[in-house]
Amino acid sequence: MSSAERPTGLVRTVLGDVDPGVLGHTQTHEHLISDMSGIIQRWGMQAVSGGSSDTIPGQVRRELPASARRYVFDKIRPETYDRIRREVINVDNLQLFDEETSIEEMQLYRGAGGGSVVDCTPIGMARDPLALARISRATGVHVVMGCGYYVHDFHPPGFDSVDEQAIEEEIIRDVQVGVGDTGLRSGIIGEIGMSWPALPCEERVLRAAARAQQKTGAPLQIHPGRDPAAPLQIIKAVVDAGGDPERTIMCHIDRTLWQVDDMLELAATGCYLELDLFGQESSYYAPEPDTVRPNDGTRIDWLMALGEAGYGDQLLIAQDICQKVYLRKYGGPGYTHILEAAMPLMRRKGMEPELMQKITVDNPAAILTFR
Repeated sequence: MSSAERPTGLVRTVLGDVDPGVLGHTQTHEHLISDMSGIIQRWGMQAVSGGSSDTIPGQVRRELPASARRYVFDKIRPETYDRIRREVINVDNLQLFDEETSIEEMQLYRGAGGGSVVDCTPIGMARDPLALARISRATGVHVVMGCGYYVHDFHPPGFDSVDEQAIEEEIIRDVQVGVGDTGLRSGIIGEIGMSWPALPCEERVLRAAARAQQKTGAPLQIHPGRDPAAPLQIIKAVVDAGGDPERTIMCHIDRTLWQVDDMLELAATGCYLELDLFGQESSYYAPEPDTVRPNDGTRIDWLMALGEAGYGDQLLIAQDICQKVYLRKYGGPGYTHILEAAMPLMRRKGMEPELMQKITVDNPAAILTFR
């Protein structure tokens, strides 16, 4: 591999490689253009999106009752907003297709002090490199694009028979050459999607992604299954496949682990812990109704505890906006929530400025820099 293929010391954005010092405030897990409606098939609405409709081994497919199905195709309006926000399962809500809206939202983010975002939309979720490039040019926000594959429901038809080596080569090409014929390159591998229990097709993608991480120097970002045992199991699989835990981000800590001791055990592996659901403050979590959901205050308490334990260099935060209900245009907090609401709360709760700087600027720059 030539040095030109591995941009050591630089961050790869959709508009080219940049010095990590120019990123500024960075949210490492967002979606600007995406389609999450594939999750609707788990509620018995398989024809809505293009994901695989195969029965998932070890998982119970929930049926959406007829009385509720009309809400699946409703539009977001003031009178439907609260229900759609709580229940999620709505096509209009889960499709972020409007480029102009994304530009407007990113302009607000830039105006509030945002410098960069990671759009970790993988293959199968309507990833759009050209749209991301246009959004970046129009707003001045640096955009780092993802690659690889999400969970089983978003895999293309016939994907179970795709060779693991071919998946690895596709990821490497997206990072080093570009997506399709766009010439626009991914700067992060992920978000790689894992279910619980993990499925063989997902494990194959994870191994391919870990090897691609080792060969390209790109960071690796993983969406874990919804079980406290999942993150450690995934990190072990990354290591076994030749990947580097210190170049790996474990997403969604704030819906997967609820005890600081469990977070400390994960941090001890060397991986980055990403609390990326800031602004999503609800006791009800549609994908798993029994899941504990923290508010922003609790998220900040966890970050401070992890910082005090010596893991401040491994913490990242974001909002994981992948639904219209969280956009400013539709009455949500927008991508500016961390800047305008969470960071002032961090100060009120006594978080040290040095830790805030690490979480929002230094750590994103470190993990996104190719090694």
